[in-house]
Amino acid sequence: MEIPVLRELMPELLGPNDRNLRFLEERFGIAIIAREASLLVPESQPVLLEVIPELAQLCKDKKYLEIKDIETVLRLHKLNSFAGASENGGEILLQNSQVTVKARTANQMLYYQALRNNDLVFAIGPAGTGKTFLAVAYAVSLLEKGEVEKIALVKPVVEAGEKLGFLPGDIKEKVDPYFRPLYDALLYMMSAEKVRKLMDQSVIEIAPLAYMRGRTLSYSMVILDEAQNTTAMQMKMFLTRMGINSRAVVTGDLTQIDLEQKQNSGLLKIQDILNGIKGVDFVKLTSEDVIRHRLVSEIIKAYDRHSSNGTD
Repeated sequence: MEIPVLRELMPELLGPNDRNLRFLEERFGIAIIAREASLLVPESQPVLLEVIPELAQLCKDKKYLEIKDIETVLRLHKLNSFAGASENGGEILLQNSQVTVKARTANQMLYYQALRNNDLVFAIGPAGTGKTFLAVAYAVSLLEKGEVEKIALVKPVVEAGEKLGFLPGDIKEKVDPYFRPLYDALLYMMSAEKVRKLMDQSVIEIAPLAYMRGRTLSYSMVILDEAQNTTAMQMKMFLTRMGINSRAVVTGDLTQIDLEQKQNSGLLKIQDILNGIKGVDFVKLTSEDVIRHRLVSEIIKAYDRHSSNGTD
């Protein structure tokens, strides 16, 4: 069937190098033929009779069309099945001799698409939703494919209950426990020997956020974990470390802010500051995306209900 599109809107609808067209083809598992003022799609996908005119209208309103715009329109049409998913479900973020890491929920798949299509992604959600784990997996895949030369895993060292000064050991021994989840993620995806070798070569770096000041990271994948515990100035400092051909992922849980004044969280404010900027995407994960013990999801829901009742 042929779907008419205004000729002047075709370049924006198709996207750079037909990127948007390829995305629709992969999503639906079909071939789409672009003509001068129309798209020819198989009769088996009547929903595109509604989707494509909506996308064309977005092109007219926004002057450009991004993958996330297409995903939004498809979500509104309740198309939550992702083409390209493996037979066992989930899109593959990383596959090597040691492990296969997949996005397994609808929001995790949206997260994966955001990582593929943006240079800066914010993943916000509760514990156990895979925010950091999937970001690390994607970073390792980029490193193994040679698309980046370095991975930097960064975290603010904010005390939650215990004061660093009272913990035993030198400064490295004091802060190492803060980075255990990042080490564990790496060791799940690569052998301990390889992780150690890459860290010795500074190809992989794990460091407190304060160590980023004054640096520029080029050809790198930079991940800021536990970003809810950054101040607004720290968040700005981190984001301005991005150099040539670099990407960044910022993860955090706004229900677990350990700052003395929670309203000063940089992750709270950044959503308004960067809203609408091309190349930046925000992904929200929920208790439905928890991939841990089933009780973790129930615990999160219980806390949410408790908070909504106005209790601390």
